[in-house]
Amino acid sequence: MGACFRFGTLIAGAMSLVVACSSGSNIVATLDDSRNAGPCPTAGALYDTSRIIEFAGDAERYTEITYTGEISGVRLFCRYVGDEPIVAEVEVDFAFGKGPKGEDRYHDYSYFVTVMRRNARVLNQETFTVRADFRDQEVVAAQDLVDRIEIPRVDDTISGANFEILVGFELTDKQLQFNRDGKRFRLDAGSR
Repeated sequence: MGACFRFGTLIAGAMSLVVACSSGSNIVATLDDSRNAGPCPTAGALYDTSRIIEFAGDAERYTEITYTGEISGVRLFCRYVGDEPIVAEVEVDFAFGKGPKGEDRYHDYSYFVTVMRRNARVLNQETFTVRADFRDQEVVAAQDLVDRIEIPRVDDTISGANFEILVGFELTDKQLQFNRDGKRFRLDAGSR
């Protein structure tokens, strides 16, 4: 639990982004209580990539499902004062399912966290892995924490409202098309 978001890319021309991992402590708990210089970046899950369904074969049938996942919540906490960089944490809530063809107790899911200029270009994207432990259960919830994202600002006129942080599962082209076609399977679909 807890991942460090590292990146080096360009922002506002030639300024490079630098990140340092926290020592495992929660940023929110270690920050002083003075007001932020502005709002935090918006954060959320991309609709097309917020679900994943894995099948044992090519057939898209309920009986062929191995594992499923859904991003059920994204929360961002941030801190910045004056012209200091924005320092943020992202908590991601997941719901995982094991289908009729799922055989393993554990299953790893890959997801991405992307930092963008608001409605513009990607500044950076990192991939993380979260593990579901089914322990004889077919449905489990999990939470993962990206514990330190640092977004430099050119000066104190640049607020967090200029950025957004987006989260989604790493999908194959076929999985992405499945989601875009609006297809879904409920976990209890075969029990009625």
